[in-house]
Amino acid sequence: MVIFNRRVRKDLRQGLRKEMSKTEIGLWMGLQGRQLDGFKFRRQHGIGPYVVDFYCAEARLAIELDGDSHSTPEARQYDASRDKFISKQNVKVVRFTNREVYENFEGVLQKIRELLGSRTTASSPEAEARGGNPT
Repeated sequence: MVIFNRRVRKDLRQGLRKEMSKTEIGLWMGLQGRQLDGFKFRRQHGIGPYVVDFYCAEARLAIELDGDSHSTPEARQYDASRDKFISKQNVKVVRFTNREVYENFEGVLQKIRELLGSRTTASSPEAEARGGNPT
């Protein structure tokens, strides 16, 4: 069974890329082109029936940005079940609020760096290409 980027969701992923929020665009500017310690990120990446904002396959790390719509009890419940499914795929999910990205952009990037380091090993070919142990 295909888990990542299923064809049936391709139109949705492409539409989401075209309609990124200002916060998503801002964070993407800091992640694209292997700018963050050489790690490759994808935007609007499919994992099962869900689409995550950003995904690093090497570290199996998904990044979600939460705006005001995520603060309702229903949204929090949906996010929790979504995160549970994604975690079962051995993918770590980290969430940041839009406010965190606006007010502490460098802090958000630093937290992502820390998570990337904790999700990779020095024995991986990608880590060796970057110069050894990323932690």
